[in-house]
Amino acid sequence: MEFTGLSAFPLTPLVDEKLDEAAYIRLIERLRTAGVDSIGALGSTGCYAYFNRTERATALRLATEYSGAVPVIAGIGAVRTRDVLGLAEDAQKAGVSAVLLAPVSYQPLSEEEVFTLFETVTRELSVPLCVYDNPATTHFTFSDTLLARIAQLPHVASIKIPPPPAGSARQRVETLRAQIPSSVTLGVSGDASAAEGLNAGCDIWYSVTAGLFPEVALPVVRAALAGDAAQADAQSTALKPLWTLFYRYGGSLRVIATIAGLLGVTAPACLPAPLSTLHGDARRDVADVIAQLGLNL
Repeated sequence: MEFTGLSAFPLTPLVDEKLDEAAYIRLIERLRTAGVDSIGALGSTGCYAYFNRTERATALRLATEYSGAVPVIAGIGAVRTRDVLGLAEDAQKAGVSAVLLAPVSYQPLSEEEVFTLFETVTRELSVPLCVYDNPATTHFTFSDTLLARIAQLPHVASIKIPPPPAGSARQRVETLRAQIPSSVTLGVSGDASAAEGLNAGCDIWYSVTAGLFPEVALPVVRAALAGDAAQADAQSTALKPLWTLFYRYGGSLRVIATIAGLLGVTAPACLPAPLSTLHGDARRDVADVIAQLGLNL
């Protein structure tokens, strides 16, 4: 598969602490119908770290079964290398088009330990891999030197970078591109920074918002990749109330899960405990933004 365009990362919704298969299928089918370029199953939005191997295999089976021709990228992160290898095997058996690997840990990892993880996993793969650089959740920060080493490994095809500080995206992209093979794409995450990252030369947006609302994310990507930076910025600016919610409530996951519950696509409490959707004034705040932006399914 090509790591370009819009990669939508849906929730892995629960009901009574079990995978809500009907809701999950609806989310996957919605992404297929919208025409996203790939689906990121069991990413951070999909709460991969909270599911056991059997639950993750079931989610991937459903994702590949209902995604049609849309490629599925599977999150395979785990604390122990042995478990990552098992998850990679399950993902490939499920028919995914690529995998996504973050250096998950309990004890802080060294750069050499992270390199060895990627070296070991890529040796066993038959599908492409995206390097998942998400220090907000893993608490590990990749140096450019480490990313350059990993990018030389077989099957490494994309790097998902965290949102750069405002105004610095072009320099960040150019600096990293100079150190990695041209065959490895760069993807931006942090939805509020997506337009800037794409306009600066990123090839793909790894998007939380698109996992629920692909129709509002697609115009940003299509405009940016067509060279219309002003239109991409305008489309992103229109979603600023949503980006504000993400900042206000400590990230996108709880906000998106709350929206999914408010709109009835998932159960009101769809996250794995102890994670929780928003309540009280925060929930009303989210409902107001949904109405303001006219977001619906």
